[in-house]
Amino acid sequence: MGNCCSDEVGHGAGRHSVGPAASVAEAASAAADRFLRSRGAGASTQIELSLSASILGDQEYFSKSNPMVIVYSKSNDGALEEIGRTEVILNSLNPSWNAKINLQYQFEVLQPLVFQIFDIDPQFHDVSEKMLKLEEQQFLGEAICNLSEVITKQNRLLTLKLGVSEHNLPNPSKSGELTVEAEESAGSKALMEMVFHCSDLEIKDLLSKSDPFLLISRISENGTPVPICKTEVRKNDLNPKWKPVILNLQQIGSKENSLIIECFNFSSNGKHDLVGKIVKSVAELENMYHSQDGENFFVPASTAHDCHSKEELKSQVFVEKYLENNRHTFLDYISAGCQLNLMVAIDYTASNGNPQLPDSLHYIDPSGRPNAYQRVILEIGDVLQYYDPAKRFSSWGYGARPIDGPVSHCFNLNGSTYQPEVEGIQGIMSAYISALRNVSLAGPTLFGPLISTATAIASQSLTNNQQKYFILLIVTDGVVTDFQETIDAIIKASDFPLSIVVVGVGGADFKEMEFLDPNKGGRLESSTGRVASRDVIQFAPMKDVHGAGISVVQSLLAEIPGQFMTYMRTRETQAIS
Repeated sequence: MGNCCSDEVGHGAGRHSVGPAASVAEAASAAADRFLRSRGAGASTQIELSLSASILGDQEYFSKSNPMVIVYSKSNDGALEEIGRTEVILNSLNPSWNAKINLQYQFEVLQPLVFQIFDIDPQFHDVSEKMLKLEEQQFLGEAICNLSEVITKQNRLLTLKLGVSEHNLPNPSKSGELTVEAEESAGSKALMEMVFHCSDLEIKDLLSKSDPFLLISRISENGTPVPICKTEVRKNDLNPKWKPVILNLQQIGSKENSLIIECFNFSSNGKHDLVGKIVKSVAELENMYHSQDGENFFVPASTAHDCHSKEELKSQVFVEKYLENNRHTFLDYISAGCQLNLMVAIDYTASNGNPQLPDSLHYIDPSGRPNAYQRVILEIGDVLQYYDPAKRFSSWGYGARPIDGPVSHCFNLNGSTYQPEVEGIQGIMSAYISALRNVSLAGPTLFGPLISTATAIASQSLTNNQQKYFILLIVTDGVVTDFQETIDAIIKASDFPLSIVVVGVGGADFKEMEFLDPNKGGRLESSTGRVASRDVIQFAPMKDVHGAGISVVQSLLAEIPGQFMTYMRTRETQAIS
């Protein structure tokens, strides 16, 4: 899931320190990530749902019901879109359906599901399930849940009470249960790791060498390319070698299916120049590795009358490494009991403006409309809360002066001296509003104390052998002033089960904050010369737009499963069977 480039420790080529060149490379890689998303790529895993029911209401006078389930996804506006249907089970109040419901699991978004059960009239038993008109059938009951509620259960098994439909369908049953079981596609566990390098790339820039990256796409049934993966950007390099690319069988369908591998020269305006491309299956790429033969790039011939004509280039691509293996997946760890624990830190510096005035970022609208801070917390909290059964979240403020006290750069929102946790997302919201009344906004903006506090909690959890991974959300309206202290804290945090998500709100210029997000380019370097063991932090301002319906928050959350897995693999942690 997420970007397919490996972030595992041990690949020396990926260990660069921060500096002007590294910063440019990091920004380029971030922009290339947006390019990947703009062309339709995302982080997802295919899931199969198995359904069974018990104690269904009997709507028949002379026989038992003939139940069928229709599964819908539910959009933010409440609209339902059908995902699939089961077969009809005859004369059963405790059916177990054979048909599987296939859908894509996406960590970064809520995926509400609606299950409706109908009793199919015997006169329609010769009609295909897909052709059945539901208004002609008897409604037995409905159940609603989020997909994350299923996959976070041990054994990925969730039992739901059937109830009255909110859509006012007739004859609802007030009894019965529906059991939903989720299974991850086997193809998501079969991984192929490859290292690509190129030779003699064409110079595309007038004043420097090219800045190449690879984009890998599968070919859909209608012949259009669907991006699935990209490499990092290599700056000023005509003979680049990229970090390992990891694909799974689910992404490509089959080793025999053709992939399009395109080499682009990065451009800061987003209009990346095509250097060349090849079309090869994974099986053919494996053969290239064994033979160590290169493949010449080609480009469509500009003067050709035949659209299938192409011009072969002298530039070549090589497969330097090819490995196949099976690994535990993110969902394996989650269903085995590993929890994701949200931590929240809110900016109380004076630059937010007077909370009593409508132009303040902290203004609490009497109408209930959430401000920028509340929107970020709600959007991230709504997704992550299902991965923490206790739903107790550490919540801090920073950059404020408590009553009759000095400025604090990490204080508990709930007012407690020792205990930072609050109950539920609403607990965070209540503590946030309460703190606004009890502190004076001050400054400056420091992240070091927050990250160090979160790291200490993650470290203690590790010492106690708890199966927990922590996600620290920092919401800020300005640029940090403790640059080196923040970097040192991030470097230390990279050794522990922790990811850091920083979201900028308001109209500030956050350009200087980009140093926080290596984004698969160089590694941050501490004051003692140490580099981060893995990527743990991302930053984005809320005003950034990623296109294709992807919010800033979703794009940041989409990186969490990859960071989680990098940590687990680095520590050689094994999922529980």
